[in-house]
Amino acid sequence: QVQLVESGGGLVQPGGSLRLSCAASGSIFSIYDMGWYRQAPGKGREVVASITSNGRINYADSVKGRFTISRDNAKNTVYLQMNSLKPEDTAVYYCNLLGAVKWSWGQGTQVTVSS
Repeated sequence: QVQLVESGGGLVQPGGSLRLSCAASGSIFSIYDMGWYRQAPGKGREVVASITSNGRINYADSVKGRFTISRDNAKNTVYLQMNSLKPEDTAVYYCNLLGAVKWSWGQGTQVTVSS
């Protein structure tokens, strides 16, 4: 059973930066395509960034140029560097597999962008 643990969220002013981490345990992490998702209050969960097992990266238009996804397979960890944060980035952020099949969701990490 894979466990996902997200961390690194917090309260930040508009224009600020945060680096999120997601550690996965219990599986061969390197063979999986991974995504960062977020869910804002009253909205559905959306994928904001993804990285495949061979390093191909995609971003949602809303975060392109501001967020950077990366992974360290040796540490079973995927990262999301978030720069130039906006109030509309406020959400709970999660990581999980990319695609229809998902591991159990972690607790997520709250990101709040507010002055």
